[in-house]
Formats: sequence, structure tokens, C-alpha cells
Amino acid sequence: MISIVAKIAGVHPQTLRFYENEGLIRPSRTEGKTRLYSENDLIRIKRIVALTRERGVNVAGTSLILKLEDDIERLFEEMARRLNEEALKAIVEMLQELHFDELNRDKLIKILQK
Repeated sequence: MISIVAKIAGVHPQTLRFYENEGLIRPSRTEGKTRLYSENDLIRIKRIVALTRERGVNVAGTSLILKLEDDIERLFEEMARRLNEEALKAIVEMLQELHFDELNRDKLIKILQK
């Protein structure tokens, strides 16, 4: 529920409503229209808070960053489906050797190893 997620994320419930109005998050709803947040929603909210508060990124920039991260995740999911085991292993090894300042390398490796 919105009050619980707001408390966990360290934001006001109105901030979560704003994120939803801006299309940054899409919580599910009950028949009574109560917002329900999943674990993935909470992770995304924490990412939004980190970008906006800690990095000073505005809403438009945050939206673009989240879309790019979603695109990269979908790309890696498709790679995991299409590549053979040997190719996937080589990509995982390459990712383990590389360092990224912003990209979540461990998440990408996890996607490939599913």
C-alpha cells in the first residue's frame, strides 16, 4: 500500500502519486482502486529516489534513464533466449571482467544465467 511503500522509500505518499502521474511507476490496483506495489515497484521507486535526490536528475532525465535501463534488460533477456550456452558463458565472463559506473552488471549476469 502507498503509505507503507512511501515510508520504506523515505518519500511522501504524494511523491509516489507524482511518480505515477509522470509514468515512472505503474502500481497495480485493487477493485477498490487501492494502489498495490510489488517488490519490483519498490526497487524502481528506490532507483527513482536515488536518481532524483542523490544524483540531481530531473523527472524527464529519470524517465529516460529508466527507459534505457528497461531496454537493456529486455535486450539481455532476448540474448539469453537466443544465444547458445557457450556464447552466454563468454558474455557472462566478459561482464564479470568489466567495471561499469552506472550499469548494474550483476543484474545483467543474473538475466543471462536464468
